[in-house]
Amino acid sequence: MFGISFTELLLVGLVALLVLGPERLPGAARTAGLWIGRLKRSFNAIKQEVEREIGADDIRRQLHNEHILSLEQEARKILNPTQQEPTPVAPAVEPTIAPQAPVAEPAPGLATEPVKAVDSASTVTTPAAPNDPTLPPRAP
Repeated sequence: MFGISFTELLLVGLVALLVLGPERLPGAARTAGLWIGRLKRSFNAIKQEVEREIGADDIRRQLHNEHILSLEQEARKILNPTQQEPTPVAPAVEPTIAPQAPVAEPAPGLATEPVKAVDSASTVTTPAAPNDPTLPPRAP
């Protein structure tokens, strides 16, 4: 885990034996083992709580499912190379500008004024209904 070999562990054990002595070494090893176990458990509990909070399992499952779907699509492309993928259909949009009729060219030699294009929507007015609620009331 930390790159400690057997000879390094043996060297640490010999130094601990010389420093602590044979009477206190077993108790010190037991205490160190208990503390290391507690640290491991607390780190694992914190790790699980953080993963639960961010939903790491759900994210892993979703990524796995997306990977499988992409593999299926690639396999379909390989197995059916002649079949084209369906293209998305654009929604039907009605034109907002009415098409205008082409303007006829005047005969050569005739002097005419330039013709202005007239928007039919701006010139046509509809009379308001007598009981239109959007209009202010009439005076008697």
